[in-house]
Amino acid sequence: MALISLLVLCLLVSISSAEISNKVGINYGQLGNNLPLPSKSVELIKSLKAKRVKIYDANPEILKALKNTDLQVSIMVPNELISNISSNQTLADQWVQTNVVPFYPDTLIRYLLVGNEILSNPDQETWFNLVPAMRLIKHSLKTHGILKVKVGTTSAMSVLESSFPPSNGTFRSDISDRVIKPMLHFLNRTKSFFFLDAYPYFPWSTDPTNINLDYALLEAKKITVTDPVTGLTYTNLFDQMVDAVIFAMKRLGYPDIRIWIAETGWPSAGDVTEIGANIYNAATYNRNIVKKFTTKPPVGTPARPGSVLPSFIFALFNENQKTGPGTERNFGLLYPNGTNVYEIDLSGKTPESEYKALPPPENNEPYKGKIWCVVAKEANRSALGSALSYACSQGNKTCDPLQPGKPCFKPDSILWHASYAFSSYWAQFRKSGGTCYFNGLATQTTKDPSYGHCRFPSVTL
Repeated sequence: MALISLLVLCLLVSISSAEISNKVGINYGQLGNNLPLPSKSVELIKSLKAKRVKIYDANPEILKALKNTDLQVSIMVPNELISNISSNQTLADQWVQTNVVPFYPDTLIRYLLVGNEILSNPDQETWFNLVPAMRLIKHSLKTHGILKVKVGTTSAMSVLESSFPPSNGTFRSDISDRVIKPMLHFLNRTKSFFFLDAYPYFPWSTDPTNINLDYALLEAKKITVTDPVTGLTYTNLFDQMVDAVIFAMKRLGYPDIRIWIAETGWPSAGDVTEIGANIYNAATYNRNIVKKFTTKPPVGTPARPGSVLPSFIFALFNENQKTGPGTERNFGLLYPNGTNVYEIDLSGKTPESEYKALPPPENNEPYKGKIWCVVAKEANRSALGSALSYACSQGNKTCDPLQPGKPCFKPDSILWHASYAFSSYWAQFRKSGGTCYFNGLATQTTKDPSYGHCRFPSVTL
């Protein structure tokens, strides 16, 4: 009898450790027009020694490529379907029938996320449909006999209205009672996770004067921050961020829900205006965070020492069709052709001494000087016409110097005219929200493109 009890205990421990092992995964985004086929991408994921993969939909080609691999898989219900699914069990059943049943269990689907950072989205109607949708999806999985798949949703740090010190972690008042509390009840009841996107890069880059870079990179040797309420001592910014969420959950009466790091990472490049986005920092952060995640026994965080933090690093590829500032397109561990942006081993087993030297960082201090906005090298030339028209149609005589006989008319090429228009538009409208992006056609430069009598307007930092 004692032997049977021991075997049962060992089995339970085995199941538990398998469910929340410290193996690191990778986020496989698809917002690029130059990415490898799913079959090739899966091979690249394996080459990084990732043990899990998260996708942002339920792409059947990717799920087929993941069939009969040992990669645990997280799939996602797209944001735009949440409201409809939230009040219609039939639609939830159809989604599971179409996107889970044909692949499970040959593809090791283990996590089903309902939406991506919904609570950071301005569409408030979807906020209140989120938990009802999670319930219906969970019910549908149960109806289909799929019991091992955990249901959750990803949240950014913006779900907090207070995060410092960590013990003061508090969810935003507009979602705390109506969304977060029922969500935590659901996660607690189903033994799921709070899936958190935590990026030390963003708070550091917003306030590099008061937040030490090494503290953000998990490189600090002597810098510590002590929470005056709990007395807990922090040696890096990541732990501070995670613990703020832990204390916020505790404040609502749910102190034990497990955290899953759904996204973390550091950009390897960005716009001139984006401090600290370089290969050196990205490699340093990601190697250090992987080391933290994979250390045995687990180190956890000051609020939960010794706890496992299951994780996904963001991201597999640099994705050239992501919108927003340049950093958004430069979080990948790999370039789209499959080569490494920098060396990394997601198993955490490769010692630092075996990696090649990294290029020294050149933008850890804010850039001071002039910046221009010009056509990007990889820009689709056929799309420049409409972007040029947009930049010139905003008034304020943005493109007057491009008129025939004016100093910037020649050379009479769309490439030249678009670059001037982009710079002129950005210089005039940056303070009111104008960006140097133009659907990916534009890029920032510190090299003055002016020529002859044509002087390009610039932004001065």
